[in-house]
Amino acid sequence: MNARMNVLFAIALLGCVAAAGGADKPQPPKVMNLPITITSTAFSEGQPIPAKYSCEGSDISPPLKWTNAPANTKSFALIADDPDAPMGTWVHWLLYDLPPNTTELPEDVAKTQFIAGNAKQGLNSWPRLGYGGPCPPPGKPHRYFFKLYALETMLDVKPGATKKDLLKAMEGHVLAEGQLMGSYERK
Repeated sequence: MNARMNVLFAIALLGCVAAAGGADKPQPPKVMNLPITITSTAFSEGQPIPAKYSCEGSDISPPLKWTNAPANTKSFALIADDPDAPMGTWVHWLLYDLPPNTTELPEDVAKTQFIAGNAKQGLNSWPRLGYGGPCPPPGKPHRYFFKLYALETMLDVKPGATKKDLLKAMEGHVLAEGQLMGSYERK
């Protein structure tokens, strides 16, 4: 049995035990959200990100698409970063307050404070607004994580926020999340 099946079995068993024990009120079953699935037509999970999306190419954002967001999602936030950077995690993209009906981002999202639907962009580690592509020092490939969060609220955060600001605002509001990881090795 996989881990998810073990958890579901344990929840069902606990429900039966509580019902058999004469609990005063029946407890509603816990709703478990599936993780959000993120894909890109530019690269697959764990595969190299094309140079077009890096500092050695056009430095434009890759197209992203997602499914399995909870029905009660009020907004999405996206954080793209590189945990392999020599000076600590390097932030490549912060996007937040994406409308709940958003299921994809096109290639080459504008590097402006606001994008379609009044979504906002934060500062990357350069520090600039919008997407900044992979640009590791020569050597081994780095990993780049595109992490999407479904939130139960819109965030009270102005454009130009830092990752720290965004994470603080998201605290306690994440309904579900998913990630897509690609790699890049500088030529």
